[in-house]
Amino acid sequence: MDAKEIGLEEGKVRPVVDHLNDYLANYHIHYQKLRGCHWNVKGKSFFTLHVKFEELYTDALTTIDELAERILALGKPPISTFQDYISTSKLKEINTIGMLDTDMVKALIEDMAVLIEIERELLNITADAGDDGTNDMVNRFMQFKEKNTWMLRSFVNED
Repeated sequence: MDAKEIGLEEGKVRPVVDHLNDYLANYHIHYQKLRGCHWNVKGKSFFTLHVKFEELYTDALTTIDELAERILALGKPPISTFQDYISTSKLKEINTIGMLDTDMVKALIEDMAVLIEIERELLNITADAGDDGTNDMVNRFMQFKEKNTWMLRSFVNED
């Protein structure tokens, strides 16, 4: 399959696919960070955060799958190695073992800010390419993160 089979121009879709692969790499790092937070959270907030982190990593896993499938729908392969994820991602790995629960939440807020920035770039790129399908998908992902950023900021009492 290629982009023209779904009514899109190959030349206009190339930047969309490139940015989706970058986004996919960032999401993999974010996903693993969420898993680490879920596994390693301790303290008085354990029950609250353990459940929230599971909700977030479950959503992230679904998002990763949707991103990879969209890249394939646009006629290109998604990147799929950890080496590619680590070298491509703006997000950096962290060791969550022994981290304070509030530091975990702050790290996730920072990740979400970067992901939202990438999503806003993607919305512009997909609009320029006439790729409404990708635009709608990314907008949905962004709205989820905006809401959860607000919730996580409220948890650590940040403005």
